[in-house]
Amino acid sequence: MTSSNVVSSARSESPFGTLTVVPWTIGPTADTPVTPFLMVYSLGDGRDGPEAGEEAMRAALEGMGAPLGDRVVDTSVERATGAHLLVEAQRAVLTLPFMKVQIPVPPEWEAAAHETGHAYLICSVRPWPDAVPGEAVTPERLKSFVTDDQVVGAAAHLLLPVRRLQG
Repeated sequence: MTSSNVVSSARSESPFGTLTVVPWTIGPTADTPVTPFLMVYSLGDGRDGPEAGEEAMRAALEGMGAPLGDRVVDTSVERATGAHLLVEAQRAVLTLPFMKVQIPVPPEWEAAAHETGHAYLICSVRPWPDAVPGEAVTPERLKSFVTDDQVVGAAAHLLLPVRRLQG
C-alpha cells in the first residue's frame, strides 16, 4: 500500500486541477534491482473540466520535451526537460517546469533510489479521480491504472537521476 500526495489543490485556478504524486517500488527480479517509481496525475477537477486538464497536461509535457507514449526520456542525457529529483531524509523533491513538490517516501523507496541512482517517473495525461490524496492506494489499483494501455500511451516516461544534498 502507498498513499498519494497532493501537489496543488488550487483547482479553481488551474486547468490541471489537483495534481497528485504517488511513489512505489517494483522488484527486485532476477534481472533488476528494486526500482523506485513516481507518478504524477490529476484528479481531473480543474477549472475547465477533465478534458481541458488533459490538454493542459499534454501541452505542459510536450513543452518540456517529454513525448507521450512508450519512449523513456533519460534526463541525465536529455537535460533540457527541466526535470529534477532530489532524494534525502525520506523525502523526494520533484521539480518539473509546471510544478515543484516535496513528498514523503518510504525507506525502501529512498534506498532503491540511492542504490540505482535514478527513479522512473510517469506523468499521466489521463486523470485518475478515484485515487484521492491521503487515501491508501492498493497495489492492485495502482497496477491497474499504470498498466492500462490508454494511460501508458498518453503518458510521459522519464528516467530521473537522483540527486543528494552535498555536505
